[in-house]
Amino acid sequence: MENKGKGLNSLLGDSDLVVKRKVAAFVGVKEVEVDRIVVGSSQPRKSFDESALRELADSIKLQGLIQPITVRETSEGKLEIISGERRFRASKLAGLTRIPAYIREVDDQRSLEMALIENIQRENLNPIEIALSYRRMMEELGFRQEDLGQRVGKSRSNITNFLRLLQLPTEIQTGLVLGVVTVGQVRPLIPVNDPSLQMDIYQKILEDNLSAREVEALVKRGNAFEAQANELEMHREDMRIEEMTLKGKTKVPIKIKVQDINKGQVTIRFSNADDLEKILQKLK
Repeated sequence: MENKGKGLNSLLGDSDLVVKRKVAAFVGVKEVEVDRIVVGSSQPRKSFDESALRELADSIKLQGLIQPITVRETSEGKLEIISGERRFRASKLAGLTRIPAYIREVDDQRSLEMALIENIQRENLNPIEIALSYRRMMEELGFRQEDLGQRVGKSRSNITNFLRLLQLPTEIQTGLVLGVVTVGQVRPLIPVNDPSLQMDIYQKILEDNLSAREVEALVKRGNAFEAQANELEMHREDMRIEEMTLKGKTKVPIKIKVQDINKGQVTIRFSNADDLEKILQKLK
């Protein structure tokens, strides 16, 4: 206990930078050369906000890198990033040659899992990045939605809702990535089966900045219109069958034209009075 007390006293007497280094060494963090670090091919994050990256770099110039990155050593002697790629990039921008890192001994699957989970837990991910990370964990690591929820601390319904975003047309997913629409605005479009209707409503969202409730109302009207259109088409098909049946039975050139569910025309063609008389006899 006495030695620990002296250690603490010595830490308190040091500068902030020295304290950071001593604490880092105490918890298993090492200073590693930036040139030795590489970005793994399995890293889930593909894009970074340049202005935010430069802000972080400015902060690192003043205070150093406070939160270490996590890496693993490769067979080539490089240090592959498991988590902390954004901090690594900002440190390079800040001109650092050495940064603190946890060095872990993990296999490829565990490395991917750690990278994806760390990525998902970030606050500034867009919804599509989160959804793609969930899908990768399910496809490449074999997680069920329940397992995935436990790993990332989310409910099964939360996982499901994000995965459903990947069913939307590419243009709508791009809107989520760019932040021009919110998940709440486009979620009502997911169950819409007609891609053209989805895009029509999406354009309306962009033009009028519709709320989630307004989008839901539009979807309901669109679905009602679609259902009505389907019903009318089925009615037209029924009338085509009736037309063929009447022609077959009467040998009369009958034409049925449907205008609406309850409205239409029945046309009988004839060339002269004799034709009309023959048709009338057949219809009696």
